Parts: sequence; structure tokens; C-alpha cells
Amino acid sequence: MMFRMIVLVLGLATAASAIAQHAVGDGTMLEPVNNDVSDVASLQRGAKYFVNYCLGCHSAQYIRYERIGEDLGLTGDQLAENLMFTGDSVFDPMGNAMRAADAVRWFGVAPPDLSLIARSRDTDYLYNFLRGFYADESTPTGANNLWLANTAMPNVFWELQGVRRLVAEEHDPAAAPTPPHFEIVRPGALGVAEFDAVVRDIVNFLDYIGEPMQLERRALGIRVIAFLLIFLVISYMLKREIWKDVH
Repeated sequence: MMFRMIVLVLGLATAASAIAQHAVGDGTMLEPVNNDVSDVASLQRGAKYFVNYCLGCHSAQYIRYERIGEDLGLTGDQLAENLMFTGDSVFDPMGNAMRAADAVRWFGVAPPDLSLIARSRDTDYLYNFLRGFYADESTPTGANNLWLANTAMPNVFWELQGVRRLVAEEHDPAAAPTPPHFEIVRPGALGVAEFDAVVRDIVNFLDYIGEPMQLERRALGIRVIAFLLIFLVISYMLKREIWKDVH
């Protein structure tokens, strides 16, 4: 009975934590990204988008080009031609092209390193954040974000997503939160589904660099659990054999 109560409490705590992580202050739920770090093609596309749209300001100092090439099936030549815009050697980490002092002067804050951002902020949050930009002339960059108000980050995806304006709507406080409504000011090069796919690939790559060994860790965990289950069966059978004559 006590064991069942413990399991129930842990289950409720886990569910409550998951709900809290996927909702913002006004109750609006985060749309799940459903990324898959085992999808190598998605990681390759995500690496390309990351280098082209993120690496100019942000770094990823905790991962080296060599590891990316090994995990994503890329040769040294492919790394040099497509990804290594800020490194001289495959053994270099992914540094950014902007000096911290320049970033502070232009944006008011130095862009953070993104090596562990997926682990610290959650992939669903990143997916919604990168899709949440809209035009706002009151900010220095001319853009704001639905999930992080007054963010210093400009909308680097405006050519792909287009420029949107947030339409303010009256909302009944007693009613359930409704999704925000945007008005297209300038269409982007990609449709909504296509742009979402691009962001999903970027988030997938960020998830991967946050823990490059996560697939190996999961596989090892499955093997360990299988071993423990087999050992449990053997131990139980041994216990019955030893105690069979004890009454």
C-alpha cells in the first residue's frame, strides 16, 4: 500500500512539473516540438541553419566541429565548406563571429553561449520562442517576442517567416486563454509549415549539442535495465531453490 502511494505521489509530481514547464505566465500552453535527435538528416539541416542564422552572434563553445562531423556523418571537407566559418581546425569549438564588447554596444547584452540552452530552457520553449517574433517599433531592434517580452535578440528569421504584427484582442479573464493572433505585414520566403520545420531542425541541433552522447546513454540505460531484470529473475529462482526446504 505504501509503495503504491509513493508511486502515485511521484507520478502526480512529475505531471505537475511537466504542465508547469509547458505553460507561460498567462496560461498559454507551449506547442510541443517533437524533435528527434536520432534523425541525422534533421541534425544536418539544423547545423546548417544554426551556422547561418545563429553563429554570427551566439557561440557553442562546448562542442567541437570534429564531434559534429563524426556524429552527423560529415567529412572534413564538408565541415570546412559548409560549417566551419568561425574555426580554423576541426578541433576548434564553435565560436561566434561577434566580439562581446560589440554585442553589448549594439544590443545592450552579450548573446549567451547556446551549447546548453536546450537543457536549461527546454526544447519546447526554444521552439516556441524562435517562432514567436513579431514587429514592435517600440523596441531597439524593431521586434519583440511573445514568449520573452522585450528580448534583446532581433528577429533573424524575418526573411523566412515574414514580418508579423501582434493583434491585441479583448479577453475575458474568466475564460480559458486563447492563442495569440498575428497579422501578416510582409510575407516570408517560407510557408508556416516550412518555417516550423526549419525551427524544429534548429532546436533538434541545439538538443543534440546539449548532450551529444544522449543516444548512447539511452542505449546503455536500456541494456543496464535488461541486465538488472535478468539478474532479478535469476536471484528470485536462486532464493526459491535455497529456501525450498525451510518452513
